[in-house]
Amino acid sequence: MSDKYPYNDDAPTWANSYLWPPLERILNRIAPPPRRVLDLGCGNGATSKMLAERGYSVVGVDSSESGLAIANRSASSTLRFEVAEIDERLVERVGTFPVVISLEVIEHVFSPRVFMRAFHALLEPGGVGIVSTPYHGYLKNVAIAVSGRFDHHFDPLWDYGHVKFFSIPKLRELFEEHGFRRMEFHRIGRIPALAKSTIAVLWRD
Repeated sequence: MSDKYPYNDDAPTWANSYLWPPLERILNRIAPPPRRVLDLGCGNGATSKMLAERGYSVVGVDSSESGLAIANRSASSTLRFEVAEIDERLVERVGTFPVVISLEVIEHVFSPRVFMRAFHALLEPGGVGIVSTPYHGYLKNVAIAVSGRFDHHFDPLWDYGHVKFFSIPKLRELFEEHGFRRMEFHRIGRIPALAKSTIAVLWRD
């Protein structure tokens, strides 16, 4: 298996500073611990470890061998990791979960539909899913262009970087296409029009 996104340490990413607080608030509201959580695209395991420390039983999955080698240093009775591709066959390996999260992953995958088919299959009926991805909207995109930050924001030289750029309407379209009818969206980081990311909360009927 190729190492599609290499990691060098177990440190949280810069995005975790603004992703974790709303993630915790959402989970405390709709799925407080102890619950079983699947962290889909867990990278180096930083978020999985944080959730395990908060009382969740967590399985982290990623295709990055270097990330999982680092993550496994923190493995415990309530925290384990699997190196695997994210597709519909994954459910045969890890089963289904009442909570599935995936932070800042979907923008890195070439086929969002393959990703969402797996996401839906891994989520138990009645379960809750949480997906985050960088926010893109008209005013933010205009601000990026007029500020001369286009090459920085959409850097084509970033190895393993973003290949998809989602607005909330496109996220809604993708989620509805894969059977999600009840959902909510939160724009986080900065003011809403210039938000850093979108967090979507999805319920599987």
